Amino acid sequence: MNLSKSRYCKGIQCPKILWLEEHKSEERDDSVMDQRVLDTGNKVGDLAMGYFGDFTEVPYNDNKSIMIEETKQLLNENTGIICEASFSYDGNFSSVDILRRLENSKKEKSYEIIEVKSSTEVKPIYYDDTAFQYHVLTSCGLYIKKVSVMFINSNYVRGEGNLDIQSIFSIQDCTKEVLALQKEVILNIEKFKEIVINKKEPEIKIGVQCREPYNCVYKNYCWRHIPQDSIFTISGRALRFNKKLELYEKGIVTIEQLLENAKNQQIEINDSTRLQAETFFHNKPPAINKKEIQKFLNTLKWPLYFLDFETLQEAIPQYKGMRPYMQMTFQYSLHIQKALGACLEHKEFLAKENTDPRLKLAEQLCADVPKNVCVVAYNMSFEKSRIKELADYSTNDLPKISSHLMSIHDNIIDLMLPFQSFAYYSNELGGSYSIKKVLPALCPNDSELDYKALNLVQNGGDAQAVYAQLCNNHNELSANEKVQIKTALLAYCRLDTLAMVKILEKLQQMCL
Repeated sequence: MNLSKSRYCKGIQCPKILWLEEHKSEERDDSVMDQRVLDTGNKVGDLAMGYFGDFTEVPYNDNKSIMIEETKQLLNENTGIICEASFSYDGNFSSVDILRRLENSKKEKSYEIIEVKSSTEVKPIYYDDTAFQYHVLTSCGLYIKKVSVMFINSNYVRGEGNLDIQSIFSIQDCTKEVLALQKEVILNIEKFKEIVINKKEPEIKIGVQCREPYNCVYKNYCWRHIPQDSIFTISGRALRFNKKLELYEKGIVTIEQLLENAKNQQIEINDSTRLQAETFFHNKPPAINKKEIQKFLNTLKWPLYFLDFETLQEAIPQYKGMRPYMQMTFQYSLHIQKALGACLEHKEFLAKENTDPRLKLAEQLCADVPKNVCVVAYNMSFEKSRIKELADYSTNDLPKISSHLMSIHDNIIDLMLPFQSFAYYSNELGGSYSIKKVLPALCPNDSELDYKALNLVQNGGDAQAVYAQLCNNHNELSANEKVQIKTALLAYCRLDTLAMVKILEKLQQMCL
C-alpha cells in the first residue's frame, strides 16, 4: 500500500478508513465532504505560494514519478522556493506545500517544510501531517532544519489597495513537535500497511474519530448497527455527543433504554433530553405552553418587518475593513405586515457580484425599514451581528445610516424564542428549533413552504456556495446561468421570511 500525507492523516484519525478505502470503497459517502472547504483550501494554498517571493511550482500530474523527477531537477538547480515539491520513499509519497531553501546555514542545502492551512489556528492533526512529510523528505536525503505551519491570521484587517500577504498569514514553528513524533511515524506506517493488507476488517468501535478531526466518509457504514430509535437521534443541544458515546459504552443505545435507566435513577438526563425522548417514545402530541407563547406574542407591535440575511464567508477578505472569515452580507429579504392579518408586502436586495455590497445594502435596508419599528428575525443574534458590522462600517462616512441601522438592531425580536424555550415542542422537531425543522412541523404538506422544492438553493450553505460561484470569474458562467443563480437566491431568501410569517400565524392560532 502506498501512503500519501492525506492518507496518513486518515490513518491517524482511524486506520479503518484506510482498510475500507482498499476493500470496500463502494461504502464511501462523499456527501459529508464540504466542497466549499476544499475550494477555500485551494485558494489559500495558491495565495500562500507567493509569501516568500518568487517561487516555482511543480505542476500536478497523475503520474507522481513525473512530479518527483521535476522536483529533483529544481533541487539540483538550487531553486529557492519550490511549491508542491514531491518526494517518495518506500511507497510513501509527499508533496510539500512550500519547500524553502534556507540561506546562511552551516550545513549546505538545508530546507524548511511549510505546510499551508486555511484554518486560523494550528490543530493537533497538523503535527502528524508535517511529521509524515519530514520522515519522507529526510529519508530521501534532504536536511530539514525547520518545519512550520502557515495559517490564517484572524486578526488581519484588510486596508486600502492590495491584500497584504505578509499580514494575512501567521507562521508557527512546529519543528520540536515534529521531531518528537518521528518514531511514532515509522510505527504508524508499518501498522497502517499491515491493517490494509489484512483481508479481515479491523474491529474498531465507533467513537469521536467518526467526526474528528474530519467527518468520516464511512460513518454510515460503520454505524449501520445503530437503530433508528437510538440515543444518537437526540439533539446535540440536549445531549452532547461525548455523553452519547459514554451511554453507548454502557449499553444504553435506544431511547427506551435511556428512559428506563433514567427512571431507575441509573443515569441523570436534563429536561430537554427527557422531553425529546418521551415525546418520541410515547408518540406524544405537541406540547404547547400557551402562557409562554402569549407572553412572546405580547412583545410584538405592528407593523412587523420580517428580516433575513444571507452572507458569504471567505478566508481571504475581499474588501477594505474586512477580516478573514468575516460574514459579508450580500442579500436580504423583507416581508412587511402593516397590521394584524393585513396583506403582506415584500422587498428584497441582492448585491451585484464582485462588488462590495455593504454600502448599497445598508442604504437600501434603511430605506425599506423605518426607525423604531418591530423587526422579526429567526435566531436574531445573527441578524443583529450583521447589522452591527454594517453600522460600524458606516460610522465614519455615513453616521446617519449608522444610527438608523442601530435603531433596527435595537428593535429586533427573535421568533426562535418560543421553540428554543420549548414553549412549543413536537416530535417532528427532533430536538431542533431551526426554522428548517419548525416550518414543516407547523405547516406540513404545503408546497409553497417546501425548501426541498427550491431550485439550486435549499439552505444557507447552498446560498453561500452559489453566490461564491457567481463571483468566481474563472467559472465563465453564461448569462442564463447567472440569471438562474440569482433567481434561486431570491426565491430561497424570500422563503425564509415568508416562513417566519407563517410560523407566527401558527403561534397566534395556538393561543386563540
